[in-house]
Amino acid sequence: MMVDCDISQVVARSRFHAMNTCTTTAWTTYESPFGKLALTASTGGLNGLLFPGRASNLDERHHRPDAFGPVVKQLDEYFAGARQTFELAVDPSDGTRFQRTIWTALQDVPYGETVSYGELARRVGRLDRVRAVGAALGRNPLPIIVPCHRVIAADGKLTGYLGGLHRKQALLDTEHAVASGGGSTIEFGTRQLALL
Repeated sequence: MMVDCDISQVVARSRFHAMNTCTTTAWTTYESPFGKLALTASTGGLNGLLFPGRASNLDERHHRPDAFGPVVKQLDEYFAGARQTFELAVDPSDGTRFQRTIWTALQDVPYGETVSYGELARRVGRLDRVRAVGAALGRNPLPIIVPCHRVIAADGKLTGYLGGLHRKQALLDTEHAVASGGGSTIEFGTRQLALL
């Protein structure tokens, strides 16, 4: 059965919950400084943010730009440096229990700061699963909103990011600048990042 979704009508949650929701999604695109992002949702909330070149099989019958008003507004605010956390209903129903635990722990990493993979594993009580933490970050369906870009190697180097290390660096740079009292370093006029 196909179910239409309107995520603007879902109550915002700040933590992930396993949900049995529809697999059919509503979707739209969002013009970001990184190029066109695809946004997908189920009846449980936002369930995907896909970087350019990552979206496929989006059924035109479910293209519903009107359903994503709160998401677009909050992404605009984030990229402008006016928002540090997102208040959106999310539905990562495809994640395992461990992945959802990691994604939830990411929300506790403060804006403008970073943690290592090992530190994140320690925070969830699974220091024996550092590599699994990295794998969970790679499966994060909501990059930017669930800030996996804030996780770096123990030596401070940038490692793995589905959107590319140049985007990870840009996100970290702007968060650091805003948290330090400056403005966003990401500009909507800088669409060239999408081509890198």
